[in-house]
Amino acid sequence: MLLMSAASAADIKVGFVNTERVFREAAPAKRAQQNLEREFATRNQELAKLEKQGRDLQTDLERETVTLTDAARREKERVLADISRNFQRLQREIREDLNLRRNQELAGVQERATRVINQIAEQEKFDLVVQEAVFASTRIDITDKVIRALSDK
Repeated sequence: MLLMSAASAADIKVGFVNTERVFREAAPAKRAQQNLEREFATRNQELAKLEKQGRDLQTDLERETVTLTDAARREKERVLADISRNFQRLQREIREDLNLRRNQELAGVQERATRVINQIAEQEKFDLVVQEAVFASTRIDITDKVIRALSDK
């Protein structure tokens, strides 16, 4: 019985795909990342500008704290608190929007990668292709083939 199971197992062709690497190195994934960077560049610049305003005001406040009247100091502190709140709100909005868009972009890449993996599996007659493994021999790793195939499309 054990001999028969070993013989059956020897006939199974298994492949492994490192999906993290595909998402990092495949041309469509790189394009998606570049699209996101372009899409969010203006908002990130706005965030950086707000951060600089806050830092500059904080520096002014620390430098002038002795010479400012109580009313002027309170006004600058209020403005600084407003800038800080706006910064945190904008940062949170950008992070949420970026996560949503990244998930949308990666879903498209994942869909294409799945089609490519299925094509490779059919062409090369794989019985099983796994995406997660504690260990996978380089002999069964088809990640490079998947990345190349995605880059060709």
